[in-house]
Amino acid sequence: MPHFKILIACFSRKGNNYLNGKITNLAIGNTKIVAQKIQKLTGGDLFEIKPAKQYPEDYYETIEVAKEEKRKNARPELANKLEDISPYEVVFLGYPNWWGTMPMAVFTFLESYDFAGKTIAPFCTHEGSGLGSSERDIKKLCPNANVLPGLAIRGSSVNQADKDIQNWLSRLGLLT
Repeated sequence: MPHFKILIACFSRKGNNYLNGKITNLAIGNTKIVAQKIQKLTGGDLFEIKPAKQYPEDYYETIEVAKEEKRKNARPELANKLEDISPYEVVFLGYPNWWGTMPMAVFTFLESYDFAGKTIAPFCTHEGSGLGSSERDIKKLCPNANVLPGLAIRGSSVNQADKDIQNWLSRLGLLT
C-alpha cells in the first residue's frame, strides 16, 4: 500500500447504459467498478460524486440532459460533500466520457475544493472516445495541482481491466 493518503472520487452511472453498441442495464456503473479496483490496489478512500438531481432513467434522455449541461457550461449541484479534502495527497478522479469530457457534476466537484499541491490521476470509462479533453479541462480547473497522465478504459472491458489498472498505477509510481 502507498504511504500517502489517497482519495478515489468518482462519478458513475448505473442502470441504463450504452455498452458494445446496445443499451444494457448495469447494477454498478462502469466507472465505479474501476474505482473499486483502484481502491483494492491502493487502499484509498472511495467517494462517489452524486448530483442532487438524478439523471433520467433512460440512457438517451440522460445523454440529452448531459449535452444541454455541457452546452450551458452548467454546474449541477451535488447531493453529497466531502468533509475535508486537505489530508489527501493523491486524488484519483473517475468519470465516464460524456460529450468529449467529464460530466458537468465532476466540474462542480473540482471547483468545490482546493487542489493546490495535490496530485490528480484521472481515469475514465468510454465506448470509443478515450479521455477526450478531460485531462486538459482538469488542468484548467486545477492549475496548481499536478495532473498525471490519465487512464481510459472501455466500459465493456472494465471487468477485464485489472492488469491495465495495475500497469497504470505502477507507471505513475502509485503502487508500492
